[in-house]
Amino acid sequence: MTGTGTPAPAIPDAPPAPGAPDRPDAPPTAPGEVPAPEAARTSLAPTGRGLWRRARWYLLATVLLLLAGLLLAGLQNNSRYPALDPRSTDPDGTHAVVRLLERQGLTVGTTTDATARPAGPDTFVVPDPDRLSAGQLRALAAAHHSRLVLFSPSGETLAALAPAVRQAAQGDSTDYAAPRSTPAGCALPDAVRAGTAGLGELLYLPGPHGTGCYPRHSAYALVREPAGTGADIIVLGGGTFLTNDRIDEDGNASLALGLLGSQPRLTWYLPDYSTTVPESQQKSIADFIPAGWYWAGLQLAVAALLAAAWRARRLGPVVSENLPVVVRAAETTEGRARLYRRAKARGRAAEALRLAALHRLAPVLGVPLVHGAPDPVAFCAAAADRLAGDRTAAAVQFLLYGPPPTDDTALLRLADDLDALERQVRQP
Repeated sequence: MTGTGTPAPAIPDAPPAPGAPDRPDAPPTAPGEVPAPEAARTSLAPTGRGLWRRARWYLLATVLLLLAGLLLAGLQNNSRYPALDPRSTDPDGTHAVVRLLERQGLTVGTTTDATARPAGPDTFVVPDPDRLSAGQLRALAAAHHSRLVLFSPSGETLAALAPAVRQAAQGDSTDYAAPRSTPAGCALPDAVRAGTAGLGELLYLPGPHGTGCYPRHSAYALVREPAGTGADIIVLGGGTFLTNDRIDEDGNASLALGLLGSQPRLTWYLPDYSTTVPESQQKSIADFIPAGWYWAGLQLAVAALLAAAWRARRLGPVVSENLPVVVRAAETTEGRARLYRRAKARGRAAEALRLAALHRLAPVLGVPLVHGAPDPVAFCAAAADRLAGDRTAAAVQFLLYGPPPTDDTALLRLADDLDALERQVRQP
């Protein structure tokens, strides 16, 4: 092969004997057969073994957390009762007040039927009346209990059981008060005898013939409403003062004995918490937002739109700006080369040089790229044909797919050989 100018460096020949292995452990090849390309030893692609090494500790921690969660779930006491349950000895239960009533000689029982009619004078306690359906509310109103005690009833429940009692202004800050020590502030004998008690939560307004006790925010945490001859209804904003951890504070115990112990028998209704609240009594989060907040939100939205329009006019049109620094491609290449040299990544540098040469020469030889690289056998055969027999496909194979260089001198020689190959292929 001849050409103008200085002769190009010779392309290194393949191993001396055709068919002889390049390495002691490589299988021999038949004469004229192109050896399979050697896998890149410096590939940074993640392997299954490497991924396992990096992820095994995270997987172990995840398994331990799952096992700990299952263990805690298995050891958890599933017999926990809901709040205000007379069987519960938890801080939010009411077992202590039930024991006090039993010591006073009362007969205390529980029931899951809110429509049962009493056999005699009794006190019927409903801790969560809003869970009752409309039919159950009508049956409870027709049962004519001597005293009916309701905890935190809604407006719909009051309309069915105590129409004269009203909730304090709903959605306003006056319809709720945190439980704290509050004077009785009324002439109800049970409240006068108890004195100060820790009442609060929802607040109510009594009817014309009712009595309100423990005033908070111009409303009352306890309301007594007459319900016929010798019968009445007690509406409580909450039952916190009855719980096991609060019964010994202030006059809570005395008030509990007075409200619940006025009749010889006490029946405590146990709601079915597996059923949902009736749809007519369900509340969304919007029901707890005061009406004034809607106007405030509307005003804030208008203010935000006006501020956006003001800032948009002030910013003006988009202005192009030149980059403060222009870095030449040669400087970028030199910087990357220094990094390769500092890390002694000769294999990585050789792989980059070979891959770049393949990408430049593949269109010249008409070899298509498959998954970002040309087929090794087809490429080497096409290059050998272009070189007109000066070098065999095995020599080209060794240059482009051979082992990585072992030192800087071999890397420089590889770069020169790749340049020579590219010039010879482009100018055969």
